Amino acid sequence: MQTMTFIVVAAVTLYLAAGGWLYVRQRKLIYYPVAHDGAFAAETIRLDHDGVELHGWVLNPGLDKAVVYFGGNSEMITHRREFFEDVFREHSVYLFNYRGYGLSHGSPSEAALCTDALAIYDWLSARHASISAYGRSLGSGVSVYLAAHRPLEKLLLLTPYDSVAEVARRLYPIFPVRWLIRDRFDSAALASRIEVPVMIASAEFDREIPLANTLALRARFKRAPVKYVEIAGAAHNDIVDFPAYRDAVKEFVC
Repeated sequence: MQTMTFIVVAAVTLYLAAGGWLYVRQRKLIYYPVAHDGAFAAETIRLDHDGVELHGWVLNPGLDKAVVYFGGNSEMITHRREFFEDVFREHSVYLFNYRGYGLSHGSPSEAALCTDALAIYDWLSARHASISAYGRSLGSGVSVYLAAHRPLEKLLLLTPYDSVAEVARRLYPIFPVRWLIRDRFDSAALASRIEVPVMIASAEFDREIPLANTLALRARFKRAPVKYVEIAGAAHNDIVDFPAYRDAVKEFVC
């Protein structure tokens, strides 16, 4: 009996310790800040938001239309220059590092990234006739938030999710992550407010964002016209390299 009691106590203690570790470390599991790309040659932008300096670049500067890109959790956003300049030839493309990424100051959090997105939009709105948002993986949540709070021309979502909480629930099914997680990025709750054209792209072999989470988000767009594509043979990290994906984005933004 004592042995069984010891085993139960040990298991409960281990479970609580693991849950506590996940709670304390959750932002370390969501955000993976990257270093500054000192070799990237493009026009530099520094934008102050509430005393925090955000750093970024613009490609194809001076055009009427703009697209602002929100990248993945560990993405070096400068590595897709050729893609951006090819696909968005009629847009000025803005690449901003999240707080704590590259030369941007501060620390990342859902509230910070989302309010930064609003500040970036408001800054761009005085310089461009129209603005589109393009979000990849983690950045899809930022883009959906922006689309729900500011008028966009179009919204592009690459390997998006319904919410970070739902993705985490699938990854850690034995923990009550819905109650533990702080940065929820609940795109599903905001999708019904969006009316502009939306493109959603998923990868056939995505191991980071389950297809079920992407399709759950797709179903929540009630008023927006949605173009959905699944890129055969693609995985989470290489989908942008597939011609089928590039062609789909070109057709959507033209």
